[in-house]
Amino acid sequence: MELPDWWNWELELTPHLLKRMVDRGFNEADVRAMLDDVVNIVPQGNERFRVEAVLEGKSWIVILEPDPGDEAILVITAYPNQ
Repeated sequence: MELPDWWNWELELTPHLLKRMVDRGFNEADVRAMLDDVVNIVPQGNERFRVEAVLEGKSWIVILEPDPGDEAILVITAYPNQ
């Protein structure tokens, strides 16, 4: 799969994501691992992307929002894909 041009920008973890990490039992290293094992990237039409990924054999959804001004990727949230 071809990754977007912005894929290698720095990640910025949002406060929403940090709360979800606690609630859903994952950490920053897990988010990075998810983004290393991407299955699909789907544009959401509002500058966000729905990333389907795998962590430890389980399917996850990660919502990303590239910020061209800062050349950073905001990680909005992540949740198990049920």
